[in-house]
Amino acid sequence: MRQKLTSLLLMTLIAVSSCSFTNKSFETSDEDKLLLDLITYVLEKGHYNPTDINDDFSVKVFEGFIGILDPTKRFFLESDIAEFEKYKFQIDDQIRNTEVDFFNVVHQRLIKRIAQTEEIHNKVLAKPFDYTKNESIFVDYEEKSFPEDEKALAERWRVQLKYYNLPTYDSELEDEEKAREKDSEHTPLSKQEIEVKARKVTQETMKDFYDWMNALERKDYFVQYLNTIVDVFDPHTFYFAPEEKKKFDTDMSGKYRGIGARLSRTRGKVKIVEVISGGPVWRDKLLEVGDEILKVGQAGELPVDITGMQLDDSIKLIKGPEGTVVELTVRRVDGTVEVVSITRDIVKLEEAYAKSVSIEKEHEKFGLIHLPKFYVDFEDYNKLNAAKDVAKEVERLKKSGMEGLVLDLRDNGGGSLKTVVEMAGLFIKDGPIVQVQSSGERKEVYEDKDERIQWDGPLVILVNELSASASEILAAAMQDYKRGIVIGSKQTFGKGTVQNVIPLNNIVRSNEHGDLGAIKITTQKFYRINGGSTQLEGVKSDVVVPDRYSYIEIGERDQDNPLPWDKISPAEYQPWDGYIDFDKIIADSEKRMAANSQIKLIDEHAQWLKGQQDTKEVSLQYSTYIAEKEADAEKIEHFKSMSDYDNKLTFESLAYEKELFNQDALLREKRDRWHQELVKDVYVEEAINVLQDLKVNSLKKGKLAIKD
Repeated sequence: MRQKLTSLLLMTLIAVSSCSFTNKSFETSDEDKLLLDLITYVLEKGHYNPTDINDDFSVKVFEGFIGILDPTKRFFLESDIAEFEKYKFQIDDQIRNTEVDFFNVVHQRLIKRIAQTEEIHNKVLAKPFDYTKNESIFVDYEEKSFPEDEKALAERWRVQLKYYNLPTYDSELEDEEKAREKDSEHTPLSKQEIEVKARKVTQETMKDFYDWMNALERKDYFVQYLNTIVDVFDPHTFYFAPEEKKKFDTDMSGKYRGIGARLSRTRGKVKIVEVISGGPVWRDKLLEVGDEILKVGQAGELPVDITGMQLDDSIKLIKGPEGTVVELTVRRVDGTVEVVSITRDIVKLEEAYAKSVSIEKEHEKFGLIHLPKFYVDFEDYNKLNAAKDVAKEVERLKKSGMEGLVLDLRDNGGGSLKTVVEMAGLFIKDGPIVQVQSSGERKEVYEDKDERIQWDGPLVILVNELSASASEILAAAMQDYKRGIVIGSKQTFGKGTVQNVIPLNNIVRSNEHGDLGAIKITTQKFYRINGGSTQLEGVKSDVVVPDRYSYIEIGERDQDNPLPWDKISPAEYQPWDGYIDFDKIIADSEKRMAANSQIKLIDEHAQWLKGQQDTKEVSLQYSTYIAEKEADAEKIEHFKSMSDYDNKLTFESLAYEKELFNQDALLREKRDRWHQELVKDVYVEEAINVLQDLKVNSLKKGKLAIKD
């Protein structure tokens, strides 16, 4: 379906653009103007909900571009911004006239300020920092104003560099203390010597940062400008420069090399937004969604500070050949800062495939299928797809005596729409699963037409804030049919849009500029069968339980310029009539969760994490820094008891998997580790409780014939 849509969209764009671009003449050196014209043309003609390019649009581009170039407000002065202001309402006109005056002025001033601040930081780091002085730094950069003059700029850098240096100073003090304890003959360093040593480390880090800054070319900044423009349309529309397009194609082919995590820059911070199943980060539990990356270092080398660095350039530092080590300085979700060493590797895709486990409680058997993503082999659908694999696991669990099924979609970022429709059909007789709306087109209803039911027994769907896209479609369908009960976060991620990639070279008949890259553009929207969009609002769980992300800004609603929620006409469908009192089961589950001490502790932890992230002012006095660090350590220790939880359930691999263990010791180790995690999982425990309630609450038990 996606390939068909892309072809139709391309044909439409090419047909219309044949008169728009064959007669246009651009100088060879004016590739930036050609790109600007092409991209805005494709957006206006092909985007699902094209934004009017007007004064409001101009203001968003103005603020967005300055924000992405100087998120911590340590380069531009107030006078620079005042000078740029004359373009604030002109950018829309410049875009229509393919002019880039605003970009040129801002870019040229930035280059000047980079050179100036490089001199400033060298002067600042030539003098010692006084960590006995009672001063602090305001770290909510959005609320900060730009420095009013060059003197204020120098002071901004002094405080900022002192802030950067503080954790290094603390680390050096700790290393010195350990050295004294380990070696009685160790020659002790004074605090002054340690302060000098820490400053030298920061000096080297900043040197690397400015080496990177000075190596950037005009075209690198222009790509950022283009992406500031497309970002106003929605957060999933993106321009790929030729080099980045090649990397995107490689990723889409499934050949992931790196650490196995997706990053996003939000409000000047580079954060983990997805951990890719099968990658080094996932395998070794090294990072988690919400962690912020502060510095990137190669093994044995000093790290580079990526604060203010463009996201693509940050990713280039993190990526590298298989087998090499990257060292990331990260600020955890709980506020602690540590260095994490990760060995880059090829993401093993088989780790992202469906897997199941048999669960026993009070002599009753249940099953759980964990699905990290809705995968598919686009070249041969019958060879590999998630729906086919889930169907196999259902059959295996049925043979083991399963009396209820948990489908775990937590952290599942989505995937193939076709597999969602087919998978939903495993649990209902037939009927619509999802509605898809294209701009200016009639809606399409995707249905399960196979009357066979793979599993007609009790069903629970587990979700969280990171369940997105295809996961939301499946959860929404099961919820609308009242086929199963959704347990999890207040709402899922809320991504209800479809994107397609359009190569820009396909839009022009004659091109003397070579590869122009491509644009990933939002072309469709998903809707539930009840008519509501999954965009922004996601799927609201039937039974809401807190987790560590409950109060953190992490979903589609927290992105810049998301498309709005809306509603279309519902599809015709008949709710499942297999349960006597659906609402009572939900009410009973809510009562259990409200009384559960582990859930209360999780909620307390989530609120504390929110407080950590909301911190706007940080003390630069070492004694206060240590006191706050020790207080945080006590809290972290308090919350460690969450990992001691035991849900008293018994988890066992199925017979076919046990046979594989004889030849694959690594598989046995992976499954053992998974089962150990499940024992500590209070959400799985409640899912089994609900399955027990559904089992005794079923009208249709034994009446529906399961067709093999």
